[in-house]
Amino acid sequence: MSGKTITRADLGEAVYQEVGLSRNESADLLESVLEYMAESLINGDTVKVSSFGSFSVRQKGQRIGRNPKTGEEVPILPRKVLVFRPSQVLKNRINEVRKPSEPSDV
Repeated sequence: MSGKTITRADLGEAVYQEVGLSRNESADLLESVLEYMAESLINGDTVKVSSFGSFSVRQKGQRIGRNPKTGEEVPILPRKVLVFRPSQVLKNRINEVRKPSEPSDV
């Protein structure tokens, strides 16, 4: 694994390279898309991106947890969590077996 983190700046630069808008317009377009996705999730909608996956918000109920240091039981309050489910296309691309260009001498 490369361990590289893709940032908003990286995504904005990719839009700039692919679409040909100015860097400022590319950054604004990216911000608009992300804001629209966030607002949809806040409103309880599911966001589906074809061949990528879907984002949704799930309600988790209250439960009893345990402080690992003291062993004391502590209530964990109800909350909403963001869930991402990758599409089958993305799963297949991630798990695709890469064939080496040359056989190794190992």
